Amino acid sequence: MTDFSRATIADVAERAGVSIATVSRVLNKTGQVSSVTATRVQTAIEELNFTPHAAARGLASRKTNTIGLILREIGGEFFQPMLRGIEAGTREHGYDLLIHCTHRIHGQGLPPHYPLSEHNSDGLLVFTDSLDEAEIIRLHHAQFPLVLLHRSSPDGLDIPCVTVENKLGARRLVDYLIEERGYHRIAFLAGPEDAEDSHWREMGYRDALEAHGISFDPALMRVGGFRAVTELLEDGVRPDAIFCGDDDTAIGALAALKASGLRVPEDIALVGFDDIPVARHLNPPLTTVRAPIETAAREAVQQLVRLIRTSEAEKLILLPTELVIRRSCGAAG
Repeated sequence: MTDFSRATIADVAERAGVSIATVSRVLNKTGQVSSVTATRVQTAIEELNFTPHAAARGLASRKTNTIGLILREIGGEFFQPMLRGIEAGTREHGYDLLIHCTHRIHGQGLPPHYPLSEHNSDGLLVFTDSLDEAEIIRLHHAQFPLVLLHRSSPDGLDIPCVTVENKLGARRLVDYLIEERGYHRIAFLAGPEDAEDSHWREMGYRDALEAHGISFDPALMRVGGFRAVTELLEDGVRPDAIFCGDDDTAIGALAALKASGLRVPEDIALVGFDDIPVARHLNPPLTTVRAPIETAAREAVQQLVRLIRTSEAEKLILLPTELVIRRSCGAAG
């Protein structure tokens, strides 16, 4: 069902059975349009509660020279390199950057309202699950340029997506823990259920266990960092190693292990994912998977600019990851 309060020129054209160009000519009173067609367009405008002035800029092909970034919130070490990459990319191509955080919408059950859209930006970068799928679909159908960062396109839409090798990176890390360090009882601390990168990292973890004939143990699967590790230990579960779905989680896990009087890696090994800047400075330094966070962000801007200027972009860019071995897993050095 069309959201009348957010109807677009494409909705009007579809309702009236004409082209977008015809709607533009009616609105701007340019070119010749038959009275019958003009009446159909005006009727569609009224039925959809379409506001012509909100789309006038787009109809006249004027640009804002602005790129929007939608994310839930800015927090944790991950966002520093990501924002650096996005800022560098927008500056390189001569665009301004507008950022909107949607945490209040998601956290308080408020009805969706997104200040960044086709009315004040030339295109949007959407980080993970920060934008409702219905709004993504609406913008896509309105032919508004979108690039998804660390999130797959909704089925059947083929919206450009930039992400990293989450599954393969996690698989390589768990393979290393099993084959090189001799660990078999490996816990996994997952991120939120709706976080796509966490899902793929869990799949890599499970694949590695299965490939080595190790049964998946639900007791070793938790969500969170400090609290999850505390509960794990209170339940009497003692893994050989803990694989944290991201480095921020690993920081909390490390604090929990130390608070429980356990040594890393002597008592329990600890590894993460992302290789955020602080990872190498922890005590002990964290073994992790290096994800090209800044590169992915900059590439997302590159693809969005291509989409804005040429209406074409790569549908999927999957950037490689790299295993980074440090002392937290029991390796020397």
